[in-house]
Amino acid sequence: MLTAVETLNLPTYEFRTAERDGKRTVYDPVRSRYVRLTPEEWVRQHFVQYLIQDLDAPEGLVAIESAFEFQGQPQRADIIVHDQQGSPLLLVECKAPRVSIGQDAFDQGARYNIVLGAPYLVVTNGQTHYACAIDVEARSYRFLDDLPPYDHLVDT
Repeated sequence: MLTAVETLNLPTYEFRTAERDGKRTVYDPVRSRYVRLTPEEWVRQHFVQYLIQDLDAPEGLVAIESAFEFQGQPQRADIIVHDQQGSPLLLVECKAPRVSIGQDAFDQGARYNIVLGAPYLVVTNGQTHYACAIDVEARSYRFLDDLPPYDHLVDT
């Protein structure tokens, strides 16, 4: 089980946690409800707050665990940040801190992005983060040193 003090390579944020039905939960302000506090959820909640508080992504344009279909199968994207028109701008694939970020994680994000078509992709385990700018039409990408603020993502 996860302890609430798991160290991540992200800024520290305040979270409301509670014990519900014998399970530890965390309040998700985007979904407006408590969710089970798994290691992956701990990463997801931190990264969402990083996007909102540090990169100025409008909370109303952030979606968590959005459902979509890929090759006829239901899937869920960890985090999608939309532009003002509602189009996907950034897809974030989150893994638990102890899961290494390898080709499988990138492949999962890339498969999801075939459907979503976001121009930016991040794969993170809360300790290691990889950000890419995607050229959907050319089916190419380039790694970014840092994920730029929301306004810059929209302007490019």
